[in-house]
Amino acid sequence: MTRFGFHASHEQHAPDRLLAYVRAAESAGFEGGMCSDHFHPWLPEEGQSGYAWAWLGAAMQATALTFGTVSAPGWRYHPAIVAQKAATLGVMFPGRFWLAVGSGEALNEGITGLPWPTKARRTARLAECAEVMKRLWRGETVTHHGEIVVEDAKLYTRPREAPLLFGAALSEETAAAVAPWADGLCTIGGEEEDVRKVIDAFRAHGGEGKPVYLQHVVSWAPTEDGARRQAHWQWRQSVLGGAVLPELRTPAQFAAAAERVTEEDVARLVRVSSDLARHAEWLSIYPRLGVDAVYIMNAGKNQEQYIEAFGAKVLPGLRR
Repeated sequence: MTRFGFHASHEQHAPDRLLAYVRAAESAGFEGGMCSDHFHPWLPEEGQSGYAWAWLGAAMQATALTFGTVSAPGWRYHPAIVAQKAATLGVMFPGRFWLAVGSGEALNEGITGLPWPTKARRTARLAECAEVMKRLWRGETVTHHGEIVVEDAKLYTRPREAPLLFGAALSEETAAAVAPWADGLCTIGGEEEDVRKVIDAFRAHGGEGKPVYLQHVVSWAPTEDGARRQAHWQWRQSVLGGAVLPELRTPAQFAAAAERVTEEDVARLVRVSSDLARHAEWLSIYPRLGVDAVYIMNAGKNQEQYIEAFGAKVLPGLRR
């Protein structure tokens, strides 16, 4: 059965509040947790940028949920350090942590001052990072010279079983590229046919039989106007698309780029509605696509309301 979990957005909520939210989500019936790993928020009004890896240890201690995050080794984080962080969580919380890795966005990775390469080079670097991390988890001493450099690295603290390493992909092309090395696919929700194409590309290029995890963005509020306003206020940058999102470097640049995005534009991409039955209908497509886990993110600041409403009215029907 498809599991439905809670997505914790570090760029929107302070880490102490997110800790309270995941506790509430567990009590409400959400079946897992996932969080973002940002240095900057997308937009100035989102207003936060807590460190995901410090928070993950606290969240896993405070709940019995499984957790994962999407990270971008190779710029802000050296892959050996990502491997070490993930291994430490794996030792403390056996079988409860998974990791997805992607090619990143300049918004977060650009702070190092390194040149921001083309998508093709970022994809190649990602594959190298994944291989380095897997070798470290196997206990090897790793020296590697390529898009990244590693010298005589060895992890002395390792879990009995390495974390699942997912490839993060938004497009069919990226899904196909990560399939050979990834333990699973991590992607985003949307129209059924669009999601199916990404999953099919992953399965056709080496991902057959591997799990699929997915982030599904909603905007729910008690009124339709409230749902539309909060989606535009907090998540209008999502309309900019895959050619723009990885390239802009600051929240101010995202705000300028999204200046003319309307509420209607956002509602065509984000699942915006005050109708809980409508949200259940949107979520119901994923089991028939073979998605193993869906992490639902509410784009608004009204997390307590959302957790209570979805826990009472949406999740029970999906489980049935």
